[in-house]
Amino acid sequence: MRARLLSILALIAPLFISPVWAAETAYRFGVVPQFEPRKLAGIWVPIIKELEKRTRLEFKMVGSSKIPDFEVSFLAGEFDFAYMNPYHAMLAAEKQGYVPLVRDGGRELFGILVLPKDSPIQDVKELAGKIVAFPAPNALGASLLIRADLETIHGVKVKPLYVQTHSSVYLNVILNKTAAGGGVQSTLNSQKKEIQDRLRVFYKTRAMAPHPLTAHPRVPRGHREAVKQALLEMAANEEGRALLEKIPMLEAVAANPKDYRVLKDWGLEHFYEGH
Repeated sequence: MRARLLSILALIAPLFISPVWAAETAYRFGVVPQFEPRKLAGIWVPIIKELEKRTRLEFKMVGSSKIPDFEVSFLAGEFDFAYMNPYHAMLAAEKQGYVPLVRDGGRELFGILVLPKDSPIQDVKELAGKIVAFPAPNALGASLLIRADLETIHGVKVKPLYVQTHSSVYLNVILNKTAAGGGVQSTLNSQKKEIQDRLRVFYKTRAMAPHPLTAHPRVPRGHREAVKQALLEMAANEEGRALLEKIPMLEAVAANPKDYRVLKDWGLEHFYEGH
């Protein structure tokens, strides 16, 4: 009788387990909020849909209104997959074991300081004590790298004004609300021509490998590899490349934790807030 009962339970158990398993296959996909939400969704939703088609996995894009909110989420391990900056990737690996999958191999990441085109400033030391716009304290290229360079290389301290997005930084500079602003070349290039024409790049920081797409270690290895392979295959055809270039990811290549080891030598932890 006992053996018969066990065999019946074995038959019906999947009926109760399957719905739970199915729900868990909708992976939470986080993206660092470099742009305002509508623009970010316009870039990533088509990419995620293409990934679903190619991998037969299900993803749910999870928005973060501000970079600090995004940081809280990945440090808590809330995302299954997440596109994040290199310093975030280093922290995410240390705190949660996130694994980098794919990054852009066609460029390097560096921060830029922009000024109004007609600004008389010619030397970084002239920024000492002035208000400078940044998207957030821990935005890597647009804030951390710049503040670290200014203080450790040039001995310059500025008054930071955090304005949430890269686009807001450029607008603050154009409107002369700040003496300068921190950004990265890709977000400056994505601005309307009339905005770009009113700015000039004044300073570039040290460079590193750019943002990777990472995966939490709870995601099965086979699913991680499927996503990685799908992105590399997308980069190999014209239609997929066009989607990835909007990130921007100009030349998708496999990412490795060693790509970001140089960050440990730059003392960025002294400028990272909340670390």
